[in-house]
Amino acid sequence: MWKRLLSGIVLVTLMVVFIVPGGKLLWMGTLMLSLIGLFELYRVEKIQKKILGIVGYVCTVIYYLMLFLHGDTAGSHIHVILFVGMLIAMMSVYVFTFPNYHTEQVMTAFTGQIYVSVMLSYIYMTRIQTGGAFLVWLIFLSSWGADTCAYCVGMLFGKHKMSPKLSPKKSVEGAVGGVLGAAALGAIYGSIFAGQLSAGLSNPALDCAIICFVGAFISIVGDLAASAIKRDHDVKDYSKLIPGHGGVLDRYDSVIFVAPAIYATIYVLNNGVLNLLG
Repeated sequence: MWKRLLSGIVLVTLMVVFIVPGGKLLWMGTLMLSLIGLFELYRVEKIQKKILGIVGYVCTVIYYLMLFLHGDTAGSHIHVILFVGMLIAMMSVYVFTFPNYHTEQVMTAFTGQIYVSVMLSYIYMTRIQTGGAFLVWLIFLSSWGADTCAYCVGMLFGKHKMSPKLSPKKSVEGAVGGVLGAAALGAIYGSIFAGQLSAGLSNPALDCAIICFVGAFISIVGDLAASAIKRDHDVKDYSKLIPGHGGVLDRYDSVIFVAPAIYATIYVLNNGVLNLLG
């Protein structure tokens, strides 16, 4: 428990160091986090040190370089072209080294780019938005706040198992408590920092509550998705990088899903659904 608590304090400290100044420092930190997470995912498929895995790391670096040079490119043709290029590169390795790799390994190498690298990059993309210095913390507030609230409510009132095969200790009551608790935390956060958030949100308290509600709901999927991959490959933790927590994918499993959800929700609140689709 003490090891887990100490690791948590170190993680929060590092987050402050990278997120508060933002810019190049956060860009580099998010890139490193993505590469470590990608390595952990690739290790599950045993391609972390093979040419297919190396191509994956190179693709992640290229993606982040384009992100740094062009800024927020979400929804643009740049993403589509890059993803097509990634798939072609990985399929080239697959066919020219056949039968060294299984189809599942190639698909993991490709989808890992989106699951880890692209989805984590939304931390950086949220930070560079107007008011991003305060908006970016909603990612962690809704993710880890929901986790804490869900644990407390689940311990007190949990009776119905949400996904017994993946996470026997998680309950439906805990999940509901986590989502509502995160929304309440968002409303409090929005009220406290209303002045700073007004640049990016029209109604900070209400908008933050909605954002955290959506983020907390999506975090459930992220948490269980990481567990499903581990169960599917009979792995307890992705790594031992973070004492008491496991690896990057163990600690940031929900954040991976929450970051793009928060980004999209902020965009919809400011621009509407039609502009997001168009």
